[in-house]
Amino acid sequence: MKTWTKRVLMGILLVGLSSIIYLSQILIFKDAHTTFFYMLQDLAFVPMQILLVTVILDSILSARDKKQKLEKMNMPIGVFFSDAGKDLIKICSRFDKHYSQRRRDLLITGNWDKKKFADVKKKVKEETFKIDSTQGSLNELRDYLVKKRDLLMGLLTNPNLLEHNSFTELLWSVFHLLDELSYREDLSSMSHEDHVHISIDIERAYTTLIYEWICYMEHLKSNYPYLFSLAVRSNPHYDEVENIA
Repeated sequence: MKTWTKRVLMGILLVGLSSIIYLSQILIFKDAHTTFFYMLQDLAFVPMQILLVTVILDSILSARDKKQKLEKMNMPIGVFFSDAGKDLIKICSRFDKHYSQRRRDLLITGNWDKKKFADVKKKVKEETFKIDSTQGSLNELRDYLVKKRDLLMGLLTNPNLLEHNSFTELLWSVFHLLDELSYREDLSSMSHEDHVHISIDIERAYTTLIYEWICYMEHLKSNYPYLFSLAVRSNPHYDEVENIA
């Protein structure tokens, strides 16, 4: 409210000052015709100034600001996937009942274009992941998440990620999975209901994790080809014995 009051007062002051200057010009030079002629001429240029300043210049500055924000957001995202995300994908994939079929769609190569990335992201969003918490090692998953707790906490408090809703959602889903696993002392003797519950939590984190990883790989391909090349060679969906050079 105070800001709007200041703007209104500033507008009144500027209009009043302009009126005083024009009135002084008429009184001094005794030529109201010429004064009004140039005043209307100046007013005629105002729409062009608005176009140049508020539309074109603002669009350029907004695009640059958006690019800078994107860079700031993708730096911590890169840290996450380098230090934790890729290994977490490997661990979670062991609970994926259809991973052998899904894996083929996630073997990103240098030939992927925007359409290919878009198609795979859409498929990940629409596909139902079948997760079985009895199929992998829950102890391994819990121990790994505990080890990466500080990293995850640091990312959650990173101000550059506040506007990245989908990645923040990923972090919260991983934290929730960690809490659920840590809450249960003996993961080897859980009830059927507990296994179903944990399966849902793994599915939520795993699905979001894969989607964000694909988005990050697309960003690297578009902006950092040399980093993309390394990321392709360290793709978590490749077996260690495969030669992907």
